[in-house]
Amino acid sequence: MNKVAIVTGASRGIGREIAKELAISGIKVVANYNKSEDQAIKLKEELKKDNFFVDLFKADVSKQEECKNLVNYTLERYKKIDILINNAGIDKYKLITEVTQEEWNEMINTNLYSAFCMCQQVLPNMIHNKNGCIINISSVWGMIGASQEVVYSITKAGMDGLTKSLAKEVGPSNIRVNSIAPGLIDTDMNKELSETDINKLKEETPLERIGKAEDIAKCVNWLINDNFTTGQIISINGGWVIT
Repeated sequence: MNKVAIVTGASRGIGREIAKELAISGIKVVANYNKSEDQAIKLKEELKKDNFFVDLFKADVSKQEECKNLVNYTLERYKKIDILINNAGIDKYKLITEVTQEEWNEMINTNLYSAFCMCQQVLPNMIHNKNGCIINISSVWGMIGASQEVVYSITKAGMDGLTKSLAKEVGPSNIRVNSIAPGLIDTDMNKELSETDINKLKEETPLERIGKAEDIAKCVNWLINDNFTTGQIISINGGWVIT
């Protein structure tokens, strides 16, 4: 396999597992991180022990210039970009009346603008090559909304809107665009949930368990290898939300 992928927010959680899954599959991975350098290095070293490789690149993808730097680095090193995984994201658990302008800007820019900007930067190469796969990691909250996570829900709904619109726009260039909308996944982002909260969510889920980051990574790998799926929001949530 000679594919090249960029994975944003790849040092922790879902992004880390996606980067691992793709590297093990033989894809050349540029694993983006911003603040979690130590964890990014650990990911690289962990894979190296098993003779797999990821290329690390530090960039704050909420900023246009740093998105450009990430894409330019990848093109200079590998000459093409086949796959973009927009995974970078943050959350703040607050009532809407408590959210500050700065927090709004941070979440909008990190979660939504980063995906928009990264798409803008990779698409010229994908369109030129008449080939590409873009996968946005959104959230079940973008589909149904979440109390005290209004801004986060807005950003993830926006990612799904980006997915549907862009799939129509770039489909004629043989570029597929999809979203994966995870339900409750065992990552640091959910560390504020109490054991009682988690058990309650398990009881509400038909499969009676919460998901793992590997579950999302496997779906990413499937979407990369599929040739006829585009414009879809695929929710991996154990049946907790069925639409």
